[in-house]
Amino acid sequence: MNNTHHSKYYVPAGLPVPDADAIEHSQQLEKFIKNEIDSRKSIPFARFMELALYTPGLGYYSAGSRKLGKYGDFTTAPEISPLFSRCVAKQCEQVLMRLEENNILEFGAGTGKMASDILLELEQSNHLPENYYILETSADLRQQQKMTLEKHASHLTKLVQWLDQPPPKNFEGVILANELLDAMPVHLFQIRGNIANELHVTLANDQFVFKEGETDDAYLQDRISKIAKNLPDNYLSEINIAAEAWVRSTQSFLKKGLILIIDYGHAEYEYYHHQRSSGTLMCHYRHHTHIDPLVLVGLQDITAHVNFTAIAERADDCGLDVSGYTTQALFLFGCGLEAMTQSLMDQSLANQALIQQLETGQQIKKLTLPSEMGERFKVLALTKQLNFDLVGFRLADQRARLFPAQ
Repeated sequence: MNNTHHSKYYVPAGLPVPDADAIEHSQQLEKFIKNEIDSRKSIPFARFMELALYTPGLGYYSAGSRKLGKYGDFTTAPEISPLFSRCVAKQCEQVLMRLEENNILEFGAGTGKMASDILLELEQSNHLPENYYILETSADLRQQQKMTLEKHASHLTKLVQWLDQPPPKNFEGVILANELLDAMPVHLFQIRGNIANELHVTLANDQFVFKEGETDDAYLQDRISKIAKNLPDNYLSEINIAAEAWVRSTQSFLKKGLILIIDYGHAEYEYYHHQRSSGTLMCHYRHHTHIDPLVLVGLQDITAHVNFTAIAERADDCGLDVSGYTTQALFLFGCGLEAMTQSLMDQSLANQALIQQLETGQQIKKLTLPSEMGERFKVLALTKQLNFDLVGFRLADQRARLFPAQ
């Protein structure tokens, strides 16, 4: 096996070798996690993923390295084109116009690009919210968000407030979760010998390794058993209990409005398909993707696709209405992407800006083509006390795909 070791630090073949500071940082986090494993012999993978991503000061999302964009590890839709956020703004606008209190709450706002583009679009249509809240736990990302907003929408920063925790009850408005649920810690399970067990992380020769083990969580074991009933042997996949819990906690403070979830994922029948026998877990490191979450600890993102059926079921259980489900491409076109694009193209033509025209064309392709983000990303709308059809789902509402006939 052709692997790279740098100062006794393991890096899988084909991936860039981190610099000395990054390696030292990663080793500090490894030591922290190893101490917890030593005290318990093993930890569920969900706990390992939580520590790798969110340990204060050391975890991937809690430390100061650049995550997003050209010089980071991955690129999100708001970074690709402002047209994405302008379309999201149109969906926000439709809802905000019909509420007495019109607020927006964005969970995990990345670089702040989506927030600034949404505010600028809503300003153009004269439908600015009373408040734009950002719930962000990373001090580093908060700083990036403030810089982005100051640079692109400085006159609107007075509307923006950062929160450490969700607002109290009786929130009215739109709640945005763009690429939020995929980064929540997932439980891994494996079916071997027709027995389904949760995967834990332990140590062998001072390296992180997987081991199968029974879970002491009765709810999780019940979920695993029900899913595994219809699956073949040697099957590996995930369950995102944390994302389901997020839906329950979010609805608890929402009095009236929309929760808009945009992420890559599948309906359950596609998620646990017989052919998807290795699950959906993926790691992102400096625009390389691979499937080993136990390396580059604290330096790489770890994600899993979203089971949108499970999210919709939990929403229904706690009194939310499942009001729309479709692909990202269809959602964007439903919100007016075609007209926005045409307007931009006309401006470019008038200004003889051929390069800008070509760039806009490339951006649209990335956002909408099936082979890019167009079908891999889905949009789910959960509402409370709204009784009108949402504009983003007017072209094709695919809620039937969430609950196909058995």
